[in-house]
Amino acid sequence: MEARATAKFMRVSPRKARLVVDLIRGKNISDAQTVLKLANKACAKTVKKVLDSAVANAAQTGVIDTEILFVKTAYVDGGASLKRFRPVPMGRAHPYRRRTSHITIVLDEK
Repeated sequence: MEARATAKFMRVSPRKARLVVDLIRGKNISDAQTVLKLANKACAKTVKKVLDSAVANAAQTGVIDTEILFVKTAYVDGGASLKRFRPVPMGRAHPYRRRTSHITIVLDEK
């Protein structure tokens, strides 16, 4: 039986978040938590919160033993972009987008 956790509209670009999520895919829970604790990326803290939430969801159902869980799938989808403008010389403005991410982690028993 699977356990799932999702964090939506997180203020990190999907490209940067995928670098962190790729580190934990397929690992067991204790290894994944250690990797996220030691990762030198800003969104590692957010991904660790999603992982802990998935573990808590698995424990809440009572069917899954949390000691033998591993990260079955972990992926990052792009969320809505905040459209903003930055002033540039001669009274003009250049658009830029503040990207958001939907981070999903699915756990399963070995």
